[in-house]
Amino acid sequence: MSKDVDVLIIGGGVIGVCVAHYLAELGREVTIVEMGEICSGASYGNAGFIVPSHSMPLAAPGVVLKGLKWMLDPESPFYIKPRFSFALFRWLLEFSWASRKSKAYQSMPIILELMRTSIKLYQELDKLDGLEFGLEERGLLFNFQTQKGLDDGVAEAELLRGIGLESKLYDRAGLKVLEPALAFENIVGGIHYMEDVHVAPAVFVGNLAARAEKRGVKLLTLTEVLKIETSGRRITSVQTTRGDFVPQEVILAGGAWAPLLVKGMNIRLPIQAAKGYSITTRKPAVCPKLPLAHVEGKIGVTPFKDTLRFAGTLELAGLNMNINRRRVEAIMRAVRSGFPEIAEEEVLEIWRGHRPCTPDGLPIIGRPDSVDNLIIAGGHSMLGVSQGPITGKLVEQIITGEKPQVDLAPMSPDRF
Repeated sequence: MSKDVDVLIIGGGVIGVCVAHYLAELGREVTIVEMGEICSGASYGNAGFIVPSHSMPLAAPGVVLKGLKWMLDPESPFYIKPRFSFALFRWLLEFSWASRKSKAYQSMPIILELMRTSIKLYQELDKLDGLEFGLEERGLLFNFQTQKGLDDGVAEAELLRGIGLESKLYDRAGLKVLEPALAFENIVGGIHYMEDVHVAPAVFVGNLAARAEKRGVKLLTLTEVLKIETSGRRITSVQTTRGDFVPQEVILAGGAWAPLLVKGMNIRLPIQAAKGYSITTRKPAVCPKLPLAHVEGKIGVTPFKDTLRFAGTLELAGLNMNINRRRVEAIMRAVRSGFPEIAEEEVLEIWRGHRPCTPDGLPIIGRPDSVDNLIIAGGHSMLGVSQGPITGKLVEQIITGEKPQVDLAPMSPDRF
């Protein structure tokens, strides 16, 4: 027997939970269906950064040439597993097109606005009674082991300054004062982006979901969507392993699995699953007080309350959850290079998850032209936690008919 529901959200990660929170605040009846547990996917083990400093899209100028060197090396920062896939081939062509300077620079102010607005929303959420998630406003420190890396970092900082994002350059001596935990014999300098903040991502999503549940949101975990049926311009039924639903509105926040769910709906979602890894250790006695971007090592380093996390790498290998031990070892080598004492700490968890990457580095937020009661909220690449609250707010504004806080045209589902 089918169940009538008001708003059905597909996906219980940071995007789906943020959408549920804002709609519940409006008094809407919301149901989340999640094939695993809440926050069991890409939202769980990432670095937890909310980063205006990452306003350059993944498809950055020059990244294609770097990628040609990296893509066949299983230990490189950006690895593409060789396989025949027309969707991957087309995605790579669009990625290459999007990496032109004119296109990439056009995306930067859009990403920056999303980040800044999301930080304001995080600050508002942090004031809610009982909602704890470790919000820290300490910025993000990029550290460099080579002069070439530092020079490239300075050039990017100048680009970001051109769209209004300030940063501060440090030499080795200045870094020693700012962050004593760095291995300074390997460091030539650093750049501190003061606007960046970080949270404990699993704590944020889990606690926000619990709050939403208290406000009436139904959380249906271990519930897999089998098929979405349409008639004319509307979704009429969502079939799942826990029964069928007849929704008034559907929010698709299924991350890297979203393209599989829109087959037959005249919607193209060019999202590739980019597997990322993280390693979480006990918090050492000598621990970075600032979150770090260890640039040459291609890892992010996040100090949490009781743990320390090293996150990095992208692996375009399809929707599989295998752990590539060579990629884990590449992260550990970067840790030993920048943080030799910390590398001896006990490893508590090795994690991997799929980041949903669009070819142009912008998320997909909005109603597709072909379906009236569907809103797509996905394709956030490595920035889902960064852009979770603003995505939730934008979906709320689409449903209520308010003017969106951020121009949605560049993020339209129909742009591809």
